[in-house]
Amino acid sequence: METIVVALGGNAIKQADEKGTNEEQFKNVAIACEAILKLIKDGYEVVITHGNGPQSGNLMVQQDAAAHIVPPMPMDTVGAMTQGQIGYMIQQTLQNMLKKEKMNIPVATVVTQVIVSKDDPDFQDPSKPVGNFFTEAEAKKIAAENGYVIDPKPGQDYIEKKMKGHVIKKVKPTGDKPYRRVVPSPDPVKPAEAEAIKKLVDSNVVVIASGGGGVPVVEDKNGLLMGIDGVIDKDKAGERLAEAVKADIFLVLTDVEVAYLNFGKPDQKPVNKMTVAEAKKYMKEGHFLAGSMGPKVLACIRFIEEAKGKKAIITSLDKAEAALQGKTGTTIVP
Repeated sequence: METIVVALGGNAIKQADEKGTNEEQFKNVAIACEAILKLIKDGYEVVITHGNGPQSGNLMVQQDAAAHIVPPMPMDTVGAMTQGQIGYMIQQTLQNMLKKEKMNIPVATVVTQVIVSKDDPDFQDPSKPVGNFFTEAEAKKIAAENGYVIDPKPGQDYIEKKMKGHVIKKVKPTGDKPYRRVVPSPDPVKPAEAEAIKKLVDSNVVVIASGGGGVPVVEDKNGLLMGIDGVIDKDKAGERLAEAVKADIFLVLTDVEVAYLNFGKPDQKPVNKMTVAEAKKYMKEGHFLAGSMGPKVLACIRFIEEAKGKKAIITSLDKAEAALQGKTGTTIVP
């Protein structure tokens, strides 16, 4: 039986044109779980990870709005809260589907801490935008009220504020609201719960883990963990999860069926299969952008090189089964 890590994109839980109500999210999760159920029926041992960007953003807005009534939680705790929220939705939905199919397969969510290096360069120059956009006046007001700094230079200046995510940057050159809060996005090292997750997988449990990239934590000299403000890229964290469970296949689900060369241009061309060497070449040539396909391709490269996986696949949710059969999607091989 092959083990597959399925990385669900953010659109699998909240569509761009939706408000993000509980009902909407459960409806979207049901669609995702139908695709996952097919993989389980096909005989795969499935591990699930997912994004949490919209949910974390909404929760931060709720916390800011109610800060004068109840104390807001730091970002690591917000990440844990949304891991629980989305894990619950996937877990319950998939449990019910398996029960209807009379398949006695347990499903469990592990709220996952992901270890990062305290020396990661992103702590000196935070790069991940989160939450709402602000006007310049709003940015200055929020900075004054919360002790944030605006557009600090990279490096050691304001390092404590940077590590706590207390930074606002101008993330768009123009527009009425070009400012946004930014937090560190450190590279994941490994899931702290790797051993527990592997034992669950070996016991034929469908595991949901490393949601939203996991909660970023750092280790002290005694190996004790401490949460830190930041957001880990979910696909990179998904790859580290795939390493931990010794997965054979890493399946990254997004909103496009295949990756493209020259994406968005008149001469765009789908890539159905590429080696790691070809993927690196295309990355160097700028075909896969940092804010979209780039991190997914990098995670797939890492899975092949470091986890020694058989193959990694990038495709859309509705084409997952077909992509595993080699009929569509972009497959990355050694």
